[in-house]
Amino acid sequence: MSVMVVRKKVTRKWEKLPGRNTFCCDGRVMMARQKGIFYLTLFLILGTCTLFFAFECRYLAVQLSPAIPVFAAMLFLFSMATLLRTSFSDPGVIPRALPDEAAFIEMEIEATNGAVPQGQRPPPRIKNFQINNQIVKLKYCYTCKIFRPPRASHCSICDNCVERFDHHCPWVGNCVGKRNYRYFYLFILSLSLLTIYVFAFNIVYVALKSLKIGFLETLKETPGTFLEVLICFFTLWSVVGLTGFHTFLVALNQTTNEDIKGSWTGKNRVQNPYSHGNIVKNCCEVLCGPLPPSVLDRRGILPLEESGSRPPSTQETSSSLLPQSPALTEHLSSNEMPEDSTPEEMPPPEPPEPPQEVAEADK
Repeated sequence: MSVMVVRKKVTRKWEKLPGRNTFCCDGRVMMARQKGIFYLTLFLILGTCTLFFAFECRYLAVQLSPAIPVFAAMLFLFSMATLLRTSFSDPGVIPRALPDEAAFIEMEIEATNGAVPQGQRPPPRIKNFQINNQIVKLKYCYTCKIFRPPRASHCSICDNCVERFDHHCPWVGNCVGKRNYRYFYLFILSLSLLTIYVFAFNIVYVALKSLKIGFLETLKETPGTFLEVLICFFTLWSVVGLTGFHTFLVALNQTTNEDIKGSWTGKNRVQNPYSHGNIVKNCCEVLCGPLPPSVLDRRGILPLEESGSRPPSTQETSSSLLPQSPALTEHLSSNEMPEDSTPEEMPPPEPPEPPQEVAEADK
């Protein structure tokens, strides 16, 4: 007896998440929709390092030291690992409020502010929160229907609120926030070292080859070297400058968003309530502190009501599990009474025959 197994389609939460993010590998990879500049970043790093390992590294390993390609490979792998970790991870997206939660927050706001006369602008939706004896304002997000936590901000590109929002970086194809900032910092730091390393040893390679065959012959023999020098030269200033800027922010326990808005360096001269007043403690908190788990639950399974399907009834399930043989179908149809038939439609029963003695007496 064969049994047909009915498999239900599972709907993951990442398929229904709002915002402008894209997901791959069944929700394990999370990125922004604009990924063109991210592919350019990959092309520049992979192309430059491929040329360096193919031409200059072999010559320098023989002429100077075999440790040169080994150290370059370590920097390259570390840079690629931190880049992919920054690009493919959840930066700290805060889930939007459910309809019931949003309605409750609206009722709470109306009860706090009171009725607003017609024609007047309602007061700003702000809550005051105290951190280290300083008042921090929690702003209401009209898109996510929540009061944002401290240091959180809404990214207009990804259309999500991100915890400890730093900035949206198109070069890594993702927002930079609480859950991936340390990997972003390690990426630009290792990329700066890799760029300086490749640029310096390209100059050494050109100098050694020029002493033997001349500068023009070196240019004709390895034109890829000069392409690497140009790429590294123009990349060096931006990447090293960006690393220095973020090192300054890490030392102060400050974000790029706070620095641009002048949150702690404005006219009020309000001190940063998140800073420990010590560079070492700030660096340890930002780069070595515990990494919070993602609150999105991207690979969680949605209930059937939310995924837009209904559970099958018992009759549908039992009928789908029965063997579909013609003999069994005919037997069931002959024994079943039609649902539309009524007692009036059934033929009346025949009267019983009277006994023989009664019939003779009647005669």
